[in-house]
Amino acid sequence: MSQSILFIGGSGIISHASVARAARLGHRVTVLNRGRSATRPLSDEVETLVADANDPEAVAAALGAREFDVVAQFRAFTPEHVARDVAQFSGRTGQYVFISSASAYQTPPARLPVRESTPLRNPFWQYSRDKIACEDLLVREYRDNGFPMTIVRPSHTYDRTLLPTSGGWTDVARLRAGRPVVVHGDGTSLWTLTHTEDFAVGFVGLLGHPLAIGESFHITGTHAPTWDQIYTWLAEAAGVRTPELVHVASETIGRVLPEIGPGLVGDKAHSMVFDISKVRSLVPEFGTTITYDIGAQEQVAWFDAHPEAQVVDTELDAAFDRLVAHARSL
Repeated sequence: MSQSILFIGGSGIISHASVARAARLGHRVTVLNRGRSATRPLSDEVETLVADANDPEAVAAALGAREFDVVAQFRAFTPEHVARDVAQFSGRTGQYVFISSASAYQTPPARLPVRESTPLRNPFWQYSRDKIACEDLLVREYRDNGFPMTIVRPSHTYDRTLLPTSGGWTDVARLRAGRPVVVHGDGTSLWTLTHTEDFAVGFVGLLGHPLAIGESFHITGTHAPTWDQIYTWLAEAAGVRTPELVHVASETIGRVLPEIGPGLVGDKAHSMVFDISKVRSLVPEFGTTITYDIGAQEQVAWFDAHPEAQVVDTELDAAFDRLVAHARSL
């Protein structure tokens, strides 16, 4: 059955494939964002509304009195923003889907695989704590007032433009130059990677599903290679057969590179493997179909076709050199 679906965001790494899938399935799709993405253009069948999702007056003006079967919120990161959404959409949607984060789960996890019942606690990363606060607000609104919310927790979702390593294109440039790359920890921790096309299957399958109301789901897939394998696949895609991987403690990397420290120590440093049986109970077609050995080839091909995106961060590059020298001195 066709539904009216509002995506707030819609041009991002996670959301764009879901917008496309919803439109392909015949839903009436509206996207509200700033309208600035040239990397991921929307198809002509998608209605676009231009407004900054962080400007409540602009959002209210763009939406007017419209109602939607589903509102999918990809651009809310604080409980204050979510509270505005609750006021904005109460009585005007049959389902409000909040995009949280799997980094909200207990970090490090006490046991694997992670399930939706795993406690939410991340003492390392403010981003994750803010997402938890957003979830807490929505759970209260559902319990107290029947607000029709669903919480979705993606983990590391990627498309052709988002390299998964700490250095991004800087790592690829180092690999192609025959220089070592820094891998956190000992490289053996397991990390779940989910292609955005796979994520879209699970996500769109939950939209308008009556059994999803009041529930939380992670949509992560089952593909969990080691970090050494991730870097090796990326190197192979870049044409490098024998990459030099230098292992450095995550805490050391965080001290040298404080801008990536919280996301590293508070997320990527720990093995994260997920039980996806809950989402598959409602969306049985969901699963991993694109593994990262394939994803890495797709990514490098895209960057090679877009030289303007091949940006080497010189400060980051120099910091990696310092980290390599430190590791070799031990």
